[in-house]
Parts: sequence; structure tokens; C-alpha cells
Amino acid sequence: MSERAPIRFLREGRIGVVILDRQEALNALTRAMVRELSDHLRRWRDDPEVEAVLVKAAPGRAFCAGGDVRAVVETVRREGVAAALPFFRDEYRMNWRIARFPKPYVALLNGVTMGGGCGISIHGTHRIASEHTLLAMPETGIGFFPDIGATWFLGHCPAGVGMYLGLTGARLGAADALTAGLATHYVPAARLLELEARLVAAGAGEVASVLGAGLRELGSEPPGPGTLAARLPMIRAIFTAESFVELLARLEAEPTGFGREQLGTIREKSPLAVRLAFAQLRRGEDLSLEECLRLEYRMVRHVLESGEFAEGVRALLIDKDKAPRWRHRALEAVDEAEVERFFAPIPEGDLVFDWEGI
Repeated sequence: MSERAPIRFLREGRIGVVILDRQEALNALTRAMVRELSDHLRRWRDDPEVEAVLVKAAPGRAFCAGGDVRAVVETVRREGVAAALPFFRDEYRMNWRIARFPKPYVALLNGVTMGGGCGISIHGTHRIASEHTLLAMPETGIGFFPDIGATWFLGHCPAGVGMYLGLTGARLGAADALTAGLATHYVPAARLLELEARLVAAGAGEVASVLGAGLRELGSEPPGPGTLAARLPMIRAIFTAESFVELLARLEAEPTGFGREQLGTIREKSPLAVRLAFAQLRRGEDLSLEECLRLEYRMVRHVLESGEFAEGVRALLIDKDKAPRWRHRALEAVDEAEVERFFAPIPEGDLVFDWEGI
């Protein structure tokens, strides 16, 4: 029996269908998966027979739980930092192609959607949540930072929300993902196949209108209750701080206890990663998507060199002792000059974005 492909591509009607099928690893993206998707986007972009792309997962718990971070750490250990960079190069170029894809790009977030899973969905035009959606950017908990263009899309959440999500790794269900602007629509899981069937049956030139009508009809049922909307004033008051010192002060001073609760969560993360994420997201407020992805590519190299990411992956995902030995004992111990070095130019140069090759 041949081994099942972790990612599959079909043409159904006028739809290019992408199926993530690595549920044993929660559909974590390998470099090969990234490259195949990026190449199909390049070809489908200019194919007049393809009017939209639909990305979904094979049945299971996850849409996509992120990139294959264990493989990245193993590559660094075995071959060095430079050998691991091509994964991020290819992934960030894929993220850019999704964002610049000139046709509807529909992602069905029917399950766990984290990290790289956000990268292959949030940059698209239609991000459809279900009651099974669990969305998060949890990178600071493994000594990393919110990448895959999160510098850009977290910056386009309501005021303070992107910083809140990036620092705390808070998990969002469907209602909260809609409030944050990370999901665009809600459709109950039981009706997703009907939506797909309508798209596949659409005639030439009809896909966009069928998609719009289908989402209005099948998504008319509201998602369950969320908590984010009620917290928006508190999040705005706290997480719009212009400096990290001010952020800590606002967290401590918030009168309801919400701020101190979030501070406790943040202190459980890598101090270095939290400080990097804060500086990164502040920088991203005035940057284009391309500039954000280039910034992240610089940061990746420096973070891989620091060893913080490898330690986080070891403690949380490999040995699972949940006792990471971070470089700094506390948030306050991270020096601003050290943070600045993670944004410096790298020997490989900045990323280039185009539709040539992969």
C-alpha cells in the first residue's frame, strides 16, 4: 500500500481543492507541504479554469496546528541555523502568495488552527470558522514569536487585540475569531460539505456569486457565545501601551483582575520571546505585509541562533517536562539592546516576493 500524501490537490469543477491530511501530526506543515501548496497557487493563479481555491483538512481534530517545529529544531541541531532557514523562506513566500492570490481563497477552519495554520488561512479572502474552531498564536510559549505574517494581521485586529493575542497565546472559538477579525464567516460544521458542493457545482463565472450566497444562507445561524467582545475595552486600555514598561504597569493597575490574570499568563512564557513579540508588533503597526514578512525572516535567524526556540520545543513538545530553561529569569531581565539585535540584517539578505519558482 502506498503511503498517504500529507497534502493533496484536486480539481473539482472550477475549484482548486487543497486537502491537509496529516492528522497524526495535527496537519503540521512540512517544508514539502509548503512548497507544494505554493507551487499550486502559482499555477492556479494563471489558470482560467480555476476560479477559487478551497483549503480544508481531512476529518480529524485539526485544520492545521502550525509548522513542523520539531523538524526545524532537529535541522538546526544537525546541520545548523542556515540549513533551517529555507523552511521559513518558503513558508513566508507562500503566505505572501495567499495574500496576493487574485481569486477567492477559502479556508475551512474546522478544528485546531494555530501558528502556520493561521498562515495558510488568515491571508486568504474567506476564513470560515465552525463550532470546532480553536484559533491561537501560541509562539511565545515555545520561545518563538508570532510569525507567518502575524506582524501584519495581528496589527489589523481591533485596537490592542493583536498584542493581547500575540503575547498571551489566548485561544479563540468561532465567535471570538470573528470579533478579532481573524475569521470572516461562521458556518456550522454539518453544513460545510453543502457549501463545498455548491462551489463545485457552480458554472463558469459563477463561483464568486455562489460563494457569497452560500455563506449568507448556510452561515445565517450565529456562533455560540464568546468572551472577547465584552473584554475589548479592557484589552484596548491595556495592550495599546507604547512601551513594555507601560504595558506591565497597565496590567498591574487594571482594576477588575483581568490585567493581573493576563500578566500571570505572560510570565509563564519565554521572557525573551514576549519582549521580542512586543517590539515586533509595535514595529508592524505601520508596515506593509511584505515589510512585515521581511522583518520576521530577519527575526527567525536570530531566534534560531539564540537557542530559545529549541529549548521551548524541547520542554513543551519533545521531553514534555514543561520546565524550559529560558535565557532570562523574568521579563524585566531582558535588556532593550538585546531585543534590538534580533531585528538586525542577516547574511542571507531580505526576502524577495514574486511568482517565479517556489
